[in-house]
Amino acid sequence: MKKYLGIAAITAAALTLSACGSGTSAESGSNPSDNADRSITLWLAGGDTSDELRGYLKDTFKAKTGATLKIEEQGWGDLVTKMTTALPDANNTPDVVEMGNTQSPTFTNVGAFADLSDMYDELGGDKLLPSFVEAGSVDGKKFALPYYFGSRYMFTRKDIWTEAGVATPTTLDEFNAGMKSIADKNPREIKNFSGFFLGGQDWRNGVSWIFANGGDLAKKENGKWVSTLADAKTLKGLEQLRDLYKNASKAPSDAKDATPWLYINDADEILGDDGKPTGKTSLAAATIMAPGWAHWSIGDLKKDDATGKDVRTWNEDTFGTLVLPGNDGKPAPVLAGGSNIGISAKSKNQDLAKDLMRIIFSEEYQNMLGGAGLGPANSDYVNSLGDDQFAKAAIASASNSKLTPAAPGWASVETSLVLEEFFGKLRDATDLAALAKQYDEKITPQLNLK
Repeated sequence: MKKYLGIAAITAAALTLSACGSGTSAESGSNPSDNADRSITLWLAGGDTSDELRGYLKDTFKAKTGATLKIEEQGWGDLVTKMTTALPDANNTPDVVEMGNTQSPTFTNVGAFADLSDMYDELGGDKLLPSFVEAGSVDGKKFALPYYFGSRYMFTRKDIWTEAGVATPTTLDEFNAGMKSIADKNPREIKNFSGFFLGGQDWRNGVSWIFANGGDLAKKENGKWVSTLADAKTLKGLEQLRDLYKNASKAPSDAKDATPWLYINDADEILGDDGKPTGKTSLAAATIMAPGWAHWSIGDLKKDDATGKDVRTWNEDTFGTLVLPGNDGKPAPVLAGGSNIGISAKSKNQDLAKDLMRIIFSEEYQNMLGGAGLGPANSDYVNSLGDDQFAKAAIASASNSKLTPAAPGWASVETSLVLEEFFGKLRDATDLAALAKQYDEKITPQLNLK
């Protein structure tokens, strides 16, 4: 999941978008030498796509098409603003764009991307992550497809679980009970200790309890999106969350989903935006929920002989992983992280852009994504993630993952921080149904913004 900016400017610019194409490609039978003077631009979001992957895309694209692939990295913080400005401009639009999976509806609903429905089966079809495909679809047509996924799962202090006498849970109810038991026993008598560290405003992790009980954040009724916080199934999940907030978590009431691993390590440093320490933390939780890549930030602090830098080294005796269990024998649904990718509707190089998509969704590149620790879009290649406990947990948690509602105004919901506000009131709510209804009335109009 990624941060967004507002969508007001998107509407005015993107409503005028229309698809256009030109030329022929190597895929359609042209000689690569005919494309020697042509180039396309790929926007990648953040630095998750490694230099090795980027080099492969450039070299393979050149070899297959004869054209040049230019890759430009865009920061997550201003990606939406840049997309809003560039996508409507045929002379300046990137040809292919990576975006956060939940950013997709904001742009697909206003025609910013070309229809990929005719390529869907060729690029993987039903093997592609269904929730990501749904986020990039409008009225059954596919406009943005999954690029890679990241999964959320639990990281535990095995030593403290053992000291508290709590066994590995097999159901969500057992997990909830175990987290309260660890917090109550607090075997090391640590002040403000959490069995499960869950920030008061952390809806991205907290929504798993809503999903696990069959609820959702919103649904489409009679052509309109409506917020469903007051739905009976959603309320059941919210009641469980309120119980955890009161009896299992001592996380700050304003904490979101950032850096929970600071509280599971014996000691750690809080870093500012410039990378410099701004504070220190000590062990304060037996369990956290975080994206899989967080394991690189969890462990004993040791000096790397090659670089001389302090690094975290996973200690199997101290730390463990756990896929959040549901009550149906499957993993509980978690909010999937990752990206989608699409072709700008205003690109003048639709043919070459499609050739790039064929390379991205090829077996070789999908396996390279997995080798780099990024979940492949195509389920046939998830084994490329490896077979260690982190890969197994990532694959298992992704198998039942969900995304935020594919509503055109979802970006407005997130940027308004209304869900953070709502979740921040759960712990002390005396009438959850009334609180949920109040926020449904706030959120429903935002969901339908275009």
